[in-house]
Amino acid sequence: MTTMTNASVREFRMPDVGEGLTEAEILKWYVQPGDTVTDGQVVCEVETAKAAVELPIPYDGVVRALHFPEGTTVDVGTSIIAVDVAGGAAPAEEAPAPAPAEEPAAPEEQPAARQPVLVGYGVATSSTRRRPRKASAPDAAVQQAAAAVQQELNGHSAPAVSQERPLAKPPVRKLAKDLGVDLTTVTPTGPDGVITREDVHAAVAAVQAPQEQPALVSAPAPAAPAAPVSYDTARETRIPVKGVRKATAAAMVGSAFTAPHVTEFVTVDVTRTMKLVEELKQDKEFTGLRVNPLLLIAKALLVAIKRNPDINASWDEAAQEIVVKHYVNLGIAAATPRGLIVPNIKDAHAKTLPQLAESLGELVSTAREGKTSPSAMQAGTVTITNVGVFGVDTGTPILNPGESAILAVGAIKPQPWVHKGKVKPRQVTTLALSFDHRLVDGELGSKVLADVAAILEQPKRLISWA
Repeated sequence: MTTMTNASVREFRMPDVGEGLTEAEILKWYVQPGDTVTDGQVVCEVETAKAAVELPIPYDGVVRALHFPEGTTVDVGTSIIAVDVAGGAAPAEEAPAPAPAEEPAAPEEQPAARQPVLVGYGVATSSTRRRPRKASAPDAAVQQAAAAVQQELNGHSAPAVSQERPLAKPPVRKLAKDLGVDLTTVTPTGPDGVITREDVHAAVAAVQAPQEQPALVSAPAPAAPAAPVSYDTARETRIPVKGVRKATAAAMVGSAFTAPHVTEFVTVDVTRTMKLVEELKQDKEFTGLRVNPLLLIAKALLVAIKRNPDINASWDEAAQEIVVKHYVNLGIAAATPRGLIVPNIKDAHAKTLPQLAESLGELVSTAREGKTSPSAMQAGTVTITNVGVFGVDTGTPILNPGESAILAVGAIKPQPWVHKGKVKPRQVTTLALSFDHRLVDGELGSKVLADVAAILEQPKRLISWA
């Protein structure tokens, strides 16, 4: 059998699938050494700090090595799989190529700790510090080179407004994003200066070529030493904090101790809203759509934001500016097996009620399946959290980082209420609005909350105020 050359092997590195993420855990491999793969084929599923994501391979060829087992957390830029693009089949017993005798293995360098970066909120302005890796890369030189490439990509200046956008088809742009390639640095070879898939692959190969590993098959990772058990396992269970839960904890701590929170409450009679929900369920325009109180609460909040646009803003600490958004990306907090996530409906302000119902249904279904993409959780402007589904009256929600307001909706249940001068059982709920007091004062926050309550009490205001 012909011996494989290093030039035919391509190393696929862990991409940044969420704009600023630093690591991901390999949940499942869909291929094994010796399997044939094609360009765009999904080879593994990884969990980032925000969601589970399937990774496609950008090469045609034969899998030569999987560098990390399932359950390993790997830094962005680290090679995770080797593919022989020449297409030759690898023998099952093939041993790793021996390392050159004159190049003894250097002791693994232990990088300093670093802070996690939450999707969509940028990197801290303090000096970057790297935390110890959870798994070592197959080659220290590759690891350092990958980090350098990632740093160069992350630090690349945004093109000037006057610069023309590179010509490329949508699939090519997605491929470039998945591989972390800046299209403005790619030399096009297609007709009329269009960038092709081959151009993107060539750009990746040009960066990776100097760092190709000498071994075609990685050595098995050494087993991690067992942690000493110092507690009664029959009475306690310890769960590692990672992935979504880790990112959520860091975000909530950062938000709570950065933005000065203020929370206001209002209890409102939503009997008419509940009647409208039942009427909409019978409306043919909503056939096949999920209609519930959350739909009308979301619409009420969007109308309140339209009447009080300054609530839809963010605080730019570096520039010392308030950034008012002229669009609403409405976040909906969702509890999933992986933890709390907040996907958002892009441009929710421009949607009709049936369109909003459709978007809410898709958002909830995707979240329950664990398939929410990182992009769906970026750039939110305001959020709703429905704690009422758990039978809770209300709460004091913590802002999502980068947002100025979050509305908590309590349980809707019958209560004695004065209606038209008489005490009657009515459907009542309590709303709580938390806001960033740096940019939202008490008057503005109160107006928004009062508008939401007024609409839910008299839903016909959706027509007159919209």
